[in-house]
Parts: sequence; C-alpha cells; structure tokens
Amino acid sequence: MNHYYNPVHTIQGKGCAGELPKLLDGLYPQGCQVLLLAWDDSVFGLPAIREMEKNPAVHVKHCCFQESNPTVEQLFSLYSQTADFNPQVVLAVGGGSVMDVGKSLCCLYGKRIESPDSLRSIIQEKRYGTPQAKWIGVPTTAGTGSEVTCWATIWDPAKDMKRSVELQENYAYAALADSSLIQGMPMGLAVSSALDAVAHAVESYWARHSNMTSKKLALGAIKTILSHMDSLLAGEESAYDYMSQGSMLAGLAFSNTKTTACHSISYPLTMRCKIPHGTAVSLLLAPVMERNFGAIENREMLLEALGVQGPKELGDKIRGILRKASVPASLKEWGIRREDLKELAALGITKGRADNNPVELTPVQIEEILKDIYEA
Repeated sequence: MNHYYNPVHTIQGKGCAGELPKLLDGLYPQGCQVLLLAWDDSVFGLPAIREMEKNPAVHVKHCCFQESNPTVEQLFSLYSQTADFNPQVVLAVGGGSVMDVGKSLCCLYGKRIESPDSLRSIIQEKRYGTPQAKWIGVPTTAGTGSEVTCWATIWDPAKDMKRSVELQENYAYAALADSSLIQGMPMGLAVSSALDAVAHAVESYWARHSNMTSKKLALGAIKTILSHMDSLLAGEESAYDYMSQGSMLAGLAFSNTKTTACHSISYPLTMRCKIPHGTAVSLLLAPVMERNFGAIENREMLLEALGVQGPKELGDKIRGILRKASVPASLKEWGIRREDLKELAALGITKGRADNNPVELTPVQIEEILKDIYEA
C-alpha cells in the first residue's frame, strides 16, 4: 500500500507572498505575536510584510539570520534572544538555513534551555513535545524545499556531526513560494539550489521509503527544473518560476521519503570542506546512481525525466551545468586533497539517510564514489 501525508497549505506563484496577511488573519483572527525571521533586513520592507504590520493586533519582532548551515550554537543564540517574546507564529523568510532555524525554534519554545549543550541534548534525545508555535515558510531561494518538510538540519561542527530537528507535528501551517523573491539570486547560487532540488527528487524516487505519490511528484520536479535549466543559465525571468515550482514539488516528494546516500555523503563535504550543499549533493548523483542502478524500480522513467541514458551521461550533464554557472565541478577544484578522501568517506554514513538508500554502501565504497568525482 502507498501512504502519503503532507498537511502544508501550499501557495506558489509570482506575487503570492501577498496572501500572507489573509493567512494570518484566518489563523489568529484576534491577532498574534509573530517572530519575523529574515535572511536580510530588506525583507522588512516587502509589501506583504508592511501590510501584515498594519494590523494593530499583530505584534511583530524582527530578527535577521544571515548564516549558512546553522549550528547548534547559533540556534541557541537565537532561542535566547527570542524566547521571552513567546511568539505564536514564526514567519521564516529566506533560504533553507533561515527556515531550518525558524521551524527548530517552534520545537524549542516553552522549554528551559540554558546552554548549547542543553540544546544539543534535546535534539539528540528528541525531547521536543508539542510545538509551542506554528510556522510559515516563505523561501527566497529555490532548492531546499524546507518550506514543506517537518525536519530541520542543524550542524554541529564542534562534534563533527549533522543533526536533525524532526517532528511530524512541525510541518508548516503554510508555505508561500513567491518566485519574484528568488530573482535576485546570484547565478551560482540559483543553479546550485536548483540542483539541490533535483537531488531531492532523484533520491526520493529511489529511496526505500518511496511511494506512488512521491514518485510522481519527484518526476514532475526533475522535468520542471531540468527542462528550464538553459533558460535559468541565460538569465530569463520566466525560469525562476519554474525553479520555484520544481523546488516545491521536490520538497513535497522527499517530505515523505527523506533523502539517501547522496545527502549522507555530502554532509562532511559541506561541513568540513565548505562546498555549497547543492553543489556537493548534485556531484554525487551520478556515482551513487551507478551503484544503485540495478535496484532502482522503473529506472527508465527516472532516466527519461533526467534526459540521460545512464549514470555517466548524468555526471557529464551535472558538471556541464555547474561549469556554465562558473561553479567548480570536482572535489579537486574545491581544494580537497586526495589523501583526505578516506576520512571524508568514514564521515559519510548518516543514520536515516545512508540506510534509506536502495543498496548498502560501505566506507570503502563511499571512498570510491569520492574518487569518482575528485577530478573531472
């Protein structure tokens, strides 16, 4: 049997952020406390935000978070700054990092957290309870799909770990994917983000927890993004709406399946080597597909959506897209030393991701995968 569940009220399209005041009014007609967590203070001047703040019953606290890959310490700092405000709604406007922090805060409010170590223990032991606030996601990048998932990635470089704040009850109340908000992305970020969404969709398709609905969403996401990639690289305005659509479809797909070995292997590449997440995970798609190939059900449909005949052609295609966006397309180009691959491989097995892959991969096999993308 196929089971699919995602309760997020999704709104997508250019200008859809304008629906925000109406959404809030429907959620809390008598008014509410809103923590506005934004990637930049320019967000505070958006028409939808100004309209929301015209309501005297809506009390808004502004807060900026401009870091990539949020850490336990950074999350603790934001919790300390905002807990006394006691928001009923966290409005997260930004990329995946902003939304990861926003949804994490919803799971932490109402708890006594005195230090990063105390927070680390709560995350590790999953002592969240019922979220004390609802959250609304407004992405300003097109790739993470974080607006429609119920988990958040929090990095812990002090412990050499990637942690996940995960709670079924913590899906967003609503997600507004307004493509007009992503048009200012630098090309490298736009392409890396789009390829992150492709990876979400591909991994969702072959994941052990895949289902009929997630497969259909995944194929739609891949086709939507890759069929308009040339337009994105050419800077055509219409392409951004397709990237927004594809990212949301991919998010809806992997919201039920989670990701697999590509994401698992990519985490140390991002945490230790500072390779942007979307770039790292997209480079891993082809070599992981090669190992998974015999175990992928209906792989012909996946290859058709990707527009390739097999893993080698996929690798060439991904590297070609990255190079057109002036993004380094090999581990060597990112400054990684060949002698570091063994250690990176040992860190590449993450519970909940590696064991969701259709075939088991050992550290030795992961080292071979990293060697495959070391030079291009």
